Amino acid sequence: MADPYNSGTPTTSAARFDDSMVTTAFELPGYRIARNLGVVRGITVRSRSIVGNFLGGIQTIFGGNITIYTELCEQAREETYRDMAKHARQLGANAVIGMRYDATDVMTGLTEVLCYGTAVVVEPLRQPAKPCHDGCEDLPSLRGQ
Repeated sequence: MADPYNSGTPTTSAARFDDSMVTTAFELPGYRIARNLGVVRGITVRSRSIVGNFLGGIQTIFGGNITIYTELCEQAREETYRDMAKHARQLGANAVIGMRYDATDVMTGLTEVLCYGTAVVVEPLRQPAKPCHDGCEDLPSLRGQ
């Protein structure tokens, strides 16, 4: 089955898209939202192999961080994040706001991991004019007169 949200060619406005332009907040400091392109997502369904479950079971006996499952979770998050970012690029976004992760047990041993957010096109805010400190002789209002 074809992936409906990760196909096609990225548009040129998405060229500036990078990880610094993805946030869990609903705004990006220094930018204004010019266009809202809608929800983007990445999804994966994961399970651990029988060997992985066996090793994870042994680790639970000793307690602490169950590294084999930690690695599985991190791989799933990374994969869904990458897919979400790709989906945003396909729509022409250069940022994603409101990014979240979610996980659901599909059945025993199978977990769906979802990464989603709102794809947007942002533009830098204009910098305010800097006050004149030197060379303003011909501009009395800027010298405090």
